[in-house]
Amino acid sequence: MKHLLLSLCLLFILACAKQPYQLSKPQQSFYKSIASHCGKSYAGKVIFPADGKDPFAGQPLTMHVASCSDTTIRIPFHVGEDKSRTWVLRKTEEGLQLKHDHRHKDGTPDEITMYGGMALASDSKLEQRFPADAHTAKLIPAAATNEWTLALSPDGKTFSYILKRDNQLRFRADFDLAKPL
Repeated sequence: MKHLLLSLCLLFILACAKQPYQLSKPQQSFYKSIASHCGKSYAGKVIFPADGKDPFAGQPLTMHVASCSDTTIRIPFHVGEDKSRTWVLRKTEEGLQLKHDHRHKDGTPDEITMYGGMALASDSKLEQRFPADAHTAKLIPAAATNEWTLALSPDGKTFSYILKRDNQLRFRADFDLAKPL
């Protein structure tokens, strides 16, 4: 009887233990694809706007798939010497989330940080779209219509970070996954 009670308590504890959030199959596949690059860095370039007017144009772009866990992938995004940006891809109860973590050189959070949104339902394991959430709209009213897309090319050689605002392309950077730095 004592062993039965102990076994039942153990099963109860295991059942209550926090399990990593379950994503849809396409989101889970996308998450695993990004995580497969953990520990690697890649060079990128601005694709749009192509007129060179973007402040990132002409500067070296680097993404580092720096840390990966069952629930969170952190991808620092460097623009030249500016290392203030990190994309945070996280599994939540609602699904896959993208946030932009901006920090000062001393590591303290920027006034404008942790904006982003939840991935839309999609059948694509290569592309996830993240419309701006309510926090983003409050933090940056002009970004209320933003939609960020993270995409992998079908051949797996390119990672794209895309920003649309008011359904118009505003920014795109592509990173060469075939050539880790």
